[in-house]
Amino acid sequence: MNNDAKFIDISGVAQTFKTAKGVFPALRDINLQIAKGEFVALIGHSGCGKSTLLNLIAGLTTPTEGGLLCANKEIKGPGPERAMVFQNHSLLPWLSCFDNVYLGVERVFGKTEKKDQLKSRTAAALELVSLGHAAHKRPGEISGGMKQRVGIARALAMEPQVLLMDEPFGALDALTRARLQDELLEIVARTRSTVVMVTHDVDEAVLLSDKIVMMSNGPAATIGELLPVPLARPRNRVALADDPDYQRCRKAVIDFLYTRQGHVEKAA
Repeated sequence: MNNDAKFIDISGVAQTFKTAKGVFPALRDINLQIAKGEFVALIGHSGCGKSTLLNLIAGLTTPTEGGLLCANKEIKGPGPERAMVFQNHSLLPWLSCFDNVYLGVERVFGKTEKKDQLKSRTAAALELVSLGHAAHKRPGEISGGMKQRVGIARALAMEPQVLLMDEPFGALDALTRARLQDELLEIVARTRSTVVMVTHDVDEAVLLSDKIVMMSNGPAATIGELLPVPLARPRNRVALADDPDYQRCRKAVIDFLYTRQGHVEKAA
């Protein structure tokens, strides 16, 4: 297999946690390959280990069993080639949008680039998410959607090979969410980043991804099914509404979640 076809290679991964009630098995027997430039959505009911798997790829936790590779290198901890975007934007409220992004840029490139170069990287990242006009504002002065875009800019400014997103639009209203989904499609098309995104939203998963990883219910969750999404890019949500492949993929995910895995929470 071409190395690009398994840019992220997860093999035999299991994850357990020690709790007051004993050992809790979060994940078992996770085997997954993600190609370079591929957009992968992780979906499943609450407690199925989606965020746990994302944290393993980020290097924030270490697997109990198995191993993870990125670009043929073992993932042993966090690294600048993997950037994380959380549901909570995690911005420092006393810093401007520019300074929040600059903080990450300086951490990654501060030893190899001059201050002017760091500032240029920061400005370019804010322009990429259409926030150049708000660079001087603090988080308390901008909307929730704009805060989340700053978080995305901060991640992109580090020029990561892999963009990891943990329900980045989950706390936003429907219209803002749709607008940021469309912007994300454009950004990924330009940067050609490899993306792994956790979501509860079926339509979001189908609209954005090349492959949907459907997780079984926890505890001891595993990959229940992999669904390729054969939709051409660029994608337009209005045009896709009546697309038979879109509808087929959407139905397959819903059938898995609410028929095979049981209706344990409100449908997305």
